[in-house]
Amino acid sequence: MIANVICSCFPVAAKVVADKAEDINKLNVFPVPDGDTGTNMSLTLGTVVKEVQALPAGATMVDVAKAITHGSLMGARGNSGVITSQILRGMAEGLVDAHEPVTTADIAAAFRNSVKVAFKAVRKPVEGTILTVIRDVSARADKCEKEKLPVSEMLEALVVEAYESVARTPDLLPVLKENGVVDSGAYGFATFVEAFVNAALGNEGKLTDFETSVATPTDAHNAADSRVQIELNDDWEGSEFRYCNEFLFKAEKPFEPEEALSYLSTLGDCELVVGSYPDYKVHVHSNEPNRVLEYMLRYGQIYEVFIHNMDIEAHDRTAKIAADQAKDAAEAEAKPSEPKKPLGFVAVAAGDGEAEILKSLGVDVVVSGGQTMNPSTADILDAVAQTNAESVIVLPDNGNIRMAAEAAAAASEDVKVVVVPTKTVPQAFAAMFAVDPEASIGDNAEAMGEALGDIRDGEVTHAVRDSQAADGSPIHSGDIMGIEGGAITVVGSDVDQVTLDLIAKMQDEEEGDTLTILAGEDMDDEHFQALCDKIEAANPDLELDAHRGGQPLYPVIFSIE
Repeated sequence: MIANVICSCFPVAAKVVADKAEDINKLNVFPVPDGDTGTNMSLTLGTVVKEVQALPAGATMVDVAKAITHGSLMGARGNSGVITSQILRGMAEGLVDAHEPVTTADIAAAFRNSVKVAFKAVRKPVEGTILTVIRDVSARADKCEKEKLPVSEMLEALVVEAYESVARTPDLLPVLKENGVVDSGAYGFATFVEAFVNAALGNEGKLTDFETSVATPTDAHNAADSRVQIELNDDWEGSEFRYCNEFLFKAEKPFEPEEALSYLSTLGDCELVVGSYPDYKVHVHSNEPNRVLEYMLRYGQIYEVFIHNMDIEAHDRTAKIAADQAKDAAEAEAKPSEPKKPLGFVAVAAGDGEAEILKSLGVDVVVSGGQTMNPSTADILDAVAQTNAESVIVLPDNGNIRMAAEAAAAASEDVKVVVVPTKTVPQAFAAMFAVDPEASIGDNAEAMGEALGDIRDGEVTHAVRDSQAADGSPIHSGDIMGIEGGAITVVGSDVDQVTLDLIAKMQDEEEGDTLTILAGEDMDDEHFQALCDKIEAANPDLELDAHRGGQPLYPVIFSIE
């Protein structure tokens, strides 16, 4: 049975990725010590292993698909983990109706479904990443099916295609060629594919000796953006739509959820059509609720409709869908003395000092995480539940945690969750200062998002490998780097001097009034005080607000406003 093959081979492949996690991490194109793609993928796969191994003997492919879908989403960490979870979901769901024994047509269909689900999860796919590899492997699977290859030969061909696609990533994503490496997520995925195929064919222990570095032309930096960005795909702009529409839908004629999603996307954003024929739940943000309802009425009945204005949303909701009412009743019975408050806040922080400041500003639950360990979707969902609030705003405080936070928001069923995409803890400070306890979650999310534009961030850390700064100057492993707005703009050998130079540069660009500075866990109090004295001497008109952040890897983090 294919279910048995997956249950036996998945743990083997996951262990291979775990064993190579550090090698995958080293491919991170940004030379700060947070190249954790391998770690994130490994942890995501590890959660799936636990759920698969918990299945009873004789579990069906339907059971396996549910375990993979749920496990990968709940365990997804970082952008790479969330995208991997969608790839696995699409593949598992695509194999539910596979033949016994599985055919090349079954495998090709599963890969096509995986491409469909994975690309749907990312609003602006970037070429030269894991998404490119899954698409290329799917195309090769289709070709193998047409050539009527035996399954074993098809699987071996897909492994070859996976690595060949990884090798092409530097030609598609300039920042990879500039740094002389292939894409880390793509390489991690190819490693998983090969390990799984080897386990299925009885070749455990054999791995391709794949070269992850590439030749870098001397003029590569002239053909690519010299500002190496921490996050290449940052397209969050908030919602321009006012009404949140949620309702249940019962189809009475042939109905295609994908067609409905395509149409709803022309009316708004955050569109969801989940369920199975004939019962679905529909959600979309739109300025035209009437057109949303009119479209769905073409195909069946709508009921338990809930439309609220996100700009003036009331704290006490007067209408709930049946599932929400049942859950609310159960929670009220379990905790009769603890009524839910209207609005709660969850934030991510790496240091104890950062967490204390966030809590003093009104954050209910601080999730431990940051550069070295990204919290999972399940971690964020647990934190949301701990707030005991009807609505919750999540501050990820790191670009690599954003997708896990958004996945948690989408998976939350009984609490409305909105993500304000903070990339640093100082941004979270500014966002919390903008909170109005009497305003709706929509108003607060908008105000908090706008507050992010009022501050500029600076970070000081050390390089973990050779690279280059924004101006093209070389960076050597061990150098101290000053990072401004996601780009390395100052390089030196001394933490204090790099900090002073970075502040001076940012003040020259735009003079600020207040500097909030956080000391990392490796900077003692005496050193921190000495640094603050130097900053005040060099910037007498700049008000200094100094705290111990306790964050690892970054001796200094600051913001200017």
